[in-house]
Amino acid sequence: MTEKELQSVKQRYGIVGNSDALNRAIETALKVARVDLSVLIQGENGVGKEIIPRIIHDASPRKNKRYLALNCGAIPEGTIDSELFGHVKGAFTGSVDSREGYFSAADGGTLFLDEVGELPLQTQVRLLRVLETGEYIPVGSSEVKKTDVRIVAATNVDMKQAIADRLFRQDLYYRLAAVLIAIPPLRERGNDVDILFRKFALEMSERYQMPPIRLNDAARSALLSYPWPGNIRQLKNVAETMSVTEDTREITPEILAHYINFQTEHTQLAVNGAHTALESTDTSARLDKDTNTILQMILTLRHDIEQLKAEIAQLKQGQWSSNGSSNNNSPLLPYHREAPVIAHEIIDNAEEIVEDIPPTSDVPLRTKSDVERDLIVQALHKYNGHRKQAADQIGISERTLYRKIKEYGLEDL
Repeated sequence: MTEKELQSVKQRYGIVGNSDALNRAIETALKVARVDLSVLIQGENGVGKEIIPRIIHDASPRKNKRYLALNCGAIPEGTIDSELFGHVKGAFTGSVDSREGYFSAADGGTLFLDEVGELPLQTQVRLLRVLETGEYIPVGSSEVKKTDVRIVAATNVDMKQAIADRLFRQDLYYRLAAVLIAIPPLRERGNDVDILFRKFALEMSERYQMPPIRLNDAARSALLSYPWPGNIRQLKNVAETMSVTEDTREITPEILAHYINFQTEHTQLAVNGAHTALESTDTSARLDKDTNTILQMILTLRHDIEQLKAEIAQLKQGQWSSNGSSNNNSPLLPYHREAPVIAHEIIDNAEEIVEDIPPTSDVPLRTKSDVERDLIVQALHKYNGHRKQAADQIGISERTLYRKIKEYGLEDL
């Protein structure tokens, strides 16, 4: 396959990156697409395994037939057989009608079984029969049915260990893994991490009409050194969250540390000026540093929450027009004005995290109730005790404000 052909496939399916392992996976998928062999895709959660079955189907002779995907891990054990093979009326309590399963609906096409390692053993036996003979029996029926389905499966389970633990049938594994395609984790894709980060940042910039965030050299080194246990899904969340919450558009290692836990069991990421390095620490020193780092992150997070709450309160006061523009005297930054819903979600999630952390004697922390009480006092003073206007200012109902006033003992204001 030429480089031009490979890039064309990547562009079609939105695949970003140039690592050799990723390119091999795509090339293997295109080669195996022409023959009706079962394919097993292995890779960690969040690496993008779901793209490969689509490539295989679209490049196969079955491309004009149906492509169906089923997450085996998301279906209860008691209903997985019915989902796959269908059932007849009266097969079990609640089955008032007959229903075709995925093998019937995808006849002639491709069926993608995601998280196939989660299948119960009884279902594995029935799946093995379909792969060997093309035959299956719907639940509650005695009639044998035929199907012509191409199976592509994916798993993040260590299949050899699952077989050793008797959680997965060895014969089924070899049937599924006629061709094995491994999707590399993000930590093994080198500079693809930086490319993907810039892609996600640019998408947020275009979607919400705000300047894109960018990494300085030290932050880029830190990003490339991080192991990314959540893979591409985690990287995307980090890029999107920073795009919305950070006022500055240039990301430093200090800012990055608010969104990524660089601490590991035996090493910690040390950021010093324009470079980063991994340095070993003994247990006691590491715990002291970890504690200080966590406390600093808590304080920064609380400050960000209070700042965002103030901006949302101003938003509800009417400084935003229906088309997303604001009054000239609005203190909000342009890119915050484009994503109020996201800001609300960030505040709610952050508050849940902070509320679970007990205050310490060394670092006095303000609670959510402290912030809420101060907002109410400020609003009541601003409007000379007029409670309806104060409620509108804060963004709550007048009834809720009355309840809060009583709760915080502010009846005299």
